[in-house]
Amino acid sequence: MNKNVIHQDYSITQQDRTARNQHQAKLLWFTGLSGSGKSTLANEVEKQLFAQGMQTYVLDGDNIRRGINTDLSFTPEDRKENLRRIAEASKLFIDAGVVTLAAFISPMREDREMIKQIVGEENFIEIYVDAKIEDCEHRDVKGLYQKARQGEIKNFTGISAPYEAPANPEIKVNTSNQTIEESLTIIINKVTQKLS
Repeated sequence: MNKNVIHQDYSITQQDRTARNQHQAKLLWFTGLSGSGKSTLANEVEKQLFAQGMQTYVLDGDNIRRGINTDLSFTPEDRKENLRRIAEASKLFIDAGVVTLAAFISPMREDREMIKQIVGEENFIEIYVDAKIEDCEHRDVKGLYQKARQGEIKNFTGISAPYEAPANPEIKVNTSNQTIEESLTIIINKVTQKLS
């Protein structure tokens, strides 16, 4: 880091924002294959938390890549940088007192560990949205799996690139065996305890 860049402190702290909001700010990190239901669940979780009066915001892979990360490709190096930037943005949201929901494939354990280190272990809740790959392909409205199988998309997680499932996620749901409503109930019950 440049030695001329110095951390600036301001009068209002994260603790002040937490006291006003009457809830903790955490990063809810949804990981899983494309089509597993990460974005759907992040959206539904946010709706419930928002209805409870919490400050919330969802960061989604497609939306991030249309803006802040338009300069990045899908090489392993650029995917790592994509996640690093998202983690740094999430750290700012947490400091602002916002429950941040992030829906990203984030296939490598090492990268998810990096995210946890950036935002702080106490602020990171890993939510593994598990699903069979055939179910993910069946749900694929964008046709990405078909393109990947035809070789039109390189480095596609689950087809031509690996996915390392979390070893010990704080929350795990399986959208091949559970409905969205069942998965949502599991997540909300565990998350609200951690945010209170």
